[in-house]
Amino acid sequence: MSEKKTEEFVLNGEEVLAKIKELINEGNIRRIIIKNMDDKTLIEIPLTVGVVVALLAPVLAAVGALAAIVTKCKIIVEKKD
Repeated sequence: MSEKKTEEFVLNGEEVLAKIKELINEGNIRRIIIKNMDDKTLIEIPLTVGVVVALLAPVLAAVGALAAIVTKCKIIVEKKD
């Protein structure tokens, strides 16, 4: 059974979308959670094996809109080990 590993990034709003796309392209991501600096979850993106970035277009649009209104946020990434 694979172990769950997490990473956390603190980014400015304009950096969020680029980082999300970069993480998705890595391919070993299980879930991405975006939280504000008060630790409130803003959006949670579950990623399944074989997900195509094109299918995530609506989610990425939502992340882009969120990034436009948030000055700083945390991205928590759950990776498959």
